[in-house]
Amino acid sequence: MCGKWRRRGDNDTCNQESFQRWRIVPRILKDVANRDLSVSLYGKKFPFPIGFAPIGRQAMFHEQGEIASAKAAAMFIQSMVSTYSLEQVATAHSSRWLHLFIGQDPDVLKSLVLRAERSGGSGFSAIVPTLDRPEEGWRAQNLSLCVSPYMFHYGLGNFISDPIVQQKYSPLLTPQIIRYLTCKPHISIEDFRYLRSITKLPIIVKGVLHSEDAKMLIDYGADGIIVSNHGGRHLDGAIGALDALPSIVDAVGLHVPVMFDSGIRYGADIFKALALGAKMVFIGRPYLYGLTIGGETGVRHITENIVADFDLNLGMAGIKNLSELLPNTLSKQ
Repeated sequence: MCGKWRRRGDNDTCNQESFQRWRIVPRILKDVANRDLSVSLYGKKFPFPIGFAPIGRQAMFHEQGEIASAKAAAMFIQSMVSTYSLEQVATAHSSRWLHLFIGQDPDVLKSLVLRAERSGGSGFSAIVPTLDRPEEGWRAQNLSLCVSPYMFHYGLGNFISDPIVQQKYSPLLTPQIIRYLTCKPHISIEDFRYLRSITKLPIIVKGVLHSEDAKMLIDYGADGIIVSNHGGRHLDGAIGALDALPSIVDAVGLHVPVMFDSGIRYGADIFKALALGAKMVFIGRPYLYGLTIGGETGVRHITENIVADFDLNLGMAGIKNLSELLPNTLSKQ
């Protein structure tokens, strides 16, 4: 049973169990020398199909925060609630997408999008709205500690630097104001249509777990889907993200890239997600652990290890490049 022994408020165990239900079926006598891990998305080629999922308030874990993570990433999705502003993170010169929550002030949303388009170097190359969060999830550990992350201003970098926020909400950004700017209980497809109308950048929707939602979003102009259950931290009892992946790939995978996060820990996890149709995966907790221990150096160390683990899994399974990663390389238990 999914999550039978897990602690309430942490659904990531369910994600891990989803991965365990799939097993790799290796082939033998295959030439696996000179393996190719590269993948192309939205006109850019990446050396491996592994990016960094958006995680907010990273200076809580290391003073270098998102700047260090971006420097060590092949693909970095910057959280809307990051410690450092999107202009500051742009100095890292990695490939960057901007993550957004849909809040209740469209002027602030538009301001952030426009800033992303024109910030440092070539700017951010895609917008990643998370649409599975009309309300904040039930975080039992936060409640037990009587703490809100916004109490310490670690997630305000994009807000305190924004001219619209300064004009309308300064001088004091209370937790209530931040919730107003990041949550919208009455969210609807009109909010997505508004976002689509204010940018020509690709919009890659994160937080999709149902194939009908994926099809609806494609009809309204989404350029990609990230299958995700928010790392198991949002809706207690939600389906494991990997369990949702195959049906969404079947529904929209011929039209737009389908990507994946939630529960990736090892190379074998990456193998399974790609075999089930994901074009790229995003890791979260692993790179945050590296950041906590060693800043940019720690993040690079984690990245090098997980890429090496994935590469070795390909070779041991008799696979030379990502095009050979198909559902028939797995068996469901």
